[in-house]
Amino acid sequence: MTLAQALASAAALGLARLDAQLLLLHALGRGGHERAWLIAHDTDTLQAPQAEAFLAACARRAAGEPLAYLTGEKEFHGLPLAVDARVLVPRPDTETLVDWALEAMAGEAAPSVLDLGTGSGAIALAIAHARPDARVEAVDASADALAVAAANAQRLGLRLALRQADWLQGAGRFGFILSNPPYIAQGDPHLPDLRFEPPGALVAGPDGLDDLRRLVQDAPDHLEAGGWLLLEHGHDQAAAVCSLLAARGFLQVQSRHDLAGIARCSGGRWLEKG
Repeated sequence: MTLAQALASAAALGLARLDAQLLLLHALGRGGHERAWLIAHDTDTLQAPQAEAFLAACARRAAGEPLAYLTGEKEFHGLPLAVDARVLVPRPDTETLVDWALEAMAGEAAPSVLDLGTGSGAIALAIAHARPDARVEAVDASADALAVAAANAQRLGLRLALRQADWLQGAGRFGFILSNPPYIAQGDPHLPDLRFEPPGALVAGPDGLDDLRRLVQDAPDHLEAGGWLLLEHGHDQAAAVCSLLAARGFLQVQSRHDLAGIARCSGGRWLEKG
């Protein structure tokens, strides 16, 4: 089987060409940036183990398994993160939250940052990479997720404090609390498409707001004066989250849009009173 024939086989299974190319490069032990190499070597022949690995990966991708789980890697905010079925696949939408946090802490020396529900460590590691002076703590209830985050931090050479806890349990005070919590409603029609990812990191009650409500309620006890709470949420939840923030007493409540123009994150600032 030549490389061209392998890609044709993937196309016959209904795979997108980019997915097929990345899976083929992975089977060949090459990086995802070498797509041009495939074109120049399309008559090269795959060895039998490579062909078997590629076709097996294509079948799994055709069944809906995320590409990142098959290649074991996903780029986030310029960082190559190792991912597997223990954690959610980091989404580009979440970079909106990171960009907002970096903007908010610009000019502040040694900011203190808490990332709740860290998963692969994507948010915390992006902050630690962009702000080496920051004190970053990453929390997750899942020991498996923390193992993935720890491995990513070690591989990238980034300093990160990791702690297993239920949201803000046992947390100190921080200038910035960030989270991409579960926000999908029970029974959401999109859930079958996410069946390969950990459900505990996706679903949050009948309306998808259970964890967001809890974070808004509890965060003030763990924010420094003038600290920010920044939250990712669903495409249609900005108004609800902003209402929760305002009712709790947060000021400067606002939302930020992702590259598709969707209000993807909402947050507010907690100021000392009286």
